[in-house]
Amino acid sequence: MAESTVGTTPPTVMTIAGTDSGGGAGVVADLRAMAACGAHGCVAVTAVTVQNTLGVTGVHTIPPEVVAAQIESVAGDIALGAVKTGMLADTPIIEAIVDACDRVGIGGDGVPLVIDPVAASMHGDPLLADAALDAYRTLLFPRAVLATPNLDEVRLLAGVDVHDRAAQYEAAKVMHGFGPQYVLIKGGHLQEDTDVCVDLLYDGHTFTELPGPRFDTGNTHGSGDNMASAIASWLARGVPVPEAVALGKRYVVEAVRHSYPLGGGHGPISPLWAVRPWWEQTD
Repeated sequence: MAESTVGTTPPTVMTIAGTDSGGGAGVVADLRAMAACGAHGCVAVTAVTVQNTLGVTGVHTIPPEVVAAQIESVAGDIALGAVKTGMLADTPIIEAIVDACDRVGIGGDGVPLVIDPVAASMHGDPLLADAALDAYRTLLFPRAVLATPNLDEVRLLAGVDVHDRAAQYEAAKVMHGFGPQYVLIKGGHLQEDTDVCVDLLYDGHTFTELPGPRFDTGNTHGSGDNMASAIASWLARGVPVPEAVALGKRYVVEAVRHSYPLGGGHGPISPLWAVRPWWEQTD
């Protein structure tokens, strides 16, 4: 007689994003973070990138109707606890995503939607058409429970050049004005912070600073993807946004602490610190 299985269905999260052939960012990083945070990951691929640790040499977008079909297929069968977006490439894809999400109840008062507004790779290679910035402002952010821009994305989306803490606070106000319930202004690129990395959470009324150690490493590829995915995983568990963000911050701090060199460029942050090696288990 076959042995019975003992699995319990975990929280389920969807990532709507592009691929990274080097394995450091995109849907690969999202799925790793979700697994490390105890969630089952589903995907809707928006683009296939040609990249390694040195940079991006090609971007091939998926037809918008195929992106939408992936979302609707998964949501029609699997109960999603949260959804996060990454690289969305262009306006037609964003519009298709919004229409699909509206049809299946993602965003707004439905399934929590986390928007990581990926505009460029860490090497500076563009991953978002300029015309799509307005689609983020008018279509995506009003449907989001949380937006998680870094400082480069804040400059593109909000027109605020953040060089100090005061500007980070101002950026949070401007970004919140686009409609998300919460905004997290990530401070990893803030040069005035030499020994800490302060992310700033704002809900329209209250600011919360989330400090963490700053590490002397260039191996930070995929940190934004990981953080949004970790937060979405905790939201899928029913954890309130401020607590989910704090847990996502804790996860990313340790993932950067355990980052590793890979290839000739920027290595990835590591989810492996959160995974107990099965081959070393004795119980």
